[in-house]
Amino acid sequence: MTQILGSIDEIADRYDAFFCDVWGVLHNGRSAYAEAYQALQRLRSAGKSVILVTNVPKPRATIPPQLDRSGVPRDAWDAIVTSGDAIRAELGARTPGPMYRIGPYEYDRALWQGLGLAEAPLDQAKFVAISGLNRDDETPADYVAVLRQARARDLDMLCANPDIVVQWGDRMIWCAGAIARDYAAIGGRVIMAGKPYAPIYELACRALEALRSVKRERILCIGDGIPTDIAGANTQELDCLFIASGMHGEALWTEGEVDADKVQLAFTQENVRADYAMTALR
Repeated sequence: MTQILGSIDEIADRYDAFFCDVWGVLHNGRSAYAEAYQALQRLRSAGKSVILVTNVPKPRATIPPQLDRSGVPRDAWDAIVTSGDAIRAELGARTPGPMYRIGPYEYDRALWQGLGLAEAPLDQAKFVAISGLNRDDETPADYVAVLRQARARDLDMLCANPDIVVQWGDRMIWCAGAIARDYAAIGGRVIMAGKPYAPIYELACRALEALRSVKRERILCIGDGIPTDIAGANTQELDCLFIASGMHGEALWTEGEVDADKVQLAFTQENVRADYAMTALR
């Protein structure tokens, strides 16, 4: 059974390193959660290592300024790995393309820079690459025709962010993973490297190895995404802590606390398990 925690201090002595999600755990896209980053600061002050593992579709170098703006202090983490870093190897292997690109170019510019990939209309592209929806007010329904055309041409889709939705302030917005999910549903081939897939965990382990040697049983994954954070930890056979807020809001709470029955039902629906759960990281 999943153990419900009031504080991460209850289990901190069992682990030497923490792979922590960002969106929905450390901030909501705009503002940091003070109790969450203070928990990470406390872990680091106790000699633990913290690797931020995020499905953001950008290289890691772009993330610290974003965290600064949201109010997450730099002493809350040791290193960062991203889905953007993980997918760039796949993208680079397809140079010069051309690709049909989906996503907000200005926001995700760093993902594409330096790869030498040309762009083309869908009827001339050799594959589809997606970092997100083109606009925050769009939904997966807006991409039905594009996906059908891509499937008719039997194009691969490279997805830089496997997340389905993400919290942005007080609302949820669709992510690239929702489009990739729909493409797979009509028989399209999808390639992803972020959580829950192995490449991003390989990056995280290498980042940790650069800091210290830690046995896998002494690593704890933290995240709010059941099909990404929790499923990925399960696949990697790593212990995990589920944050029952973030993308779920308060749907898995009862009277302000984690509802173990609701959490277990959510896990059963996705065929995953978690060692621990909390309302929010603290």
